[in-house]
Amino acid sequence: MNYESSIYQPVNQAEITAKRIVDRILISGSMSRQDHSLLTATIFNHGDISTEERRQINRVFDSIQTGQVQLVDW
Repeated sequence: MNYESSIYQPVNQAEITAKRIVDRILISGSMSRQDHSLLTATIFNHGDISTEERRQINRVFDSIQTGQVQLVDW
């Protein structure tokens, strides 16, 4: 029996895009209004927020709270 097919869950395009945006924010150490708008639109565009998208948002919030990401152009 192939267990991979029973545990595999497809990742939607919005999740992939959100992860790329978050990774770019975390690598640069800054988040602009434009980054915020792009991330918000990407995540909320398709309706419900997935667990993975929620994790991505929390990564950004955690980094802002710890000072690893600065808000710029606000």
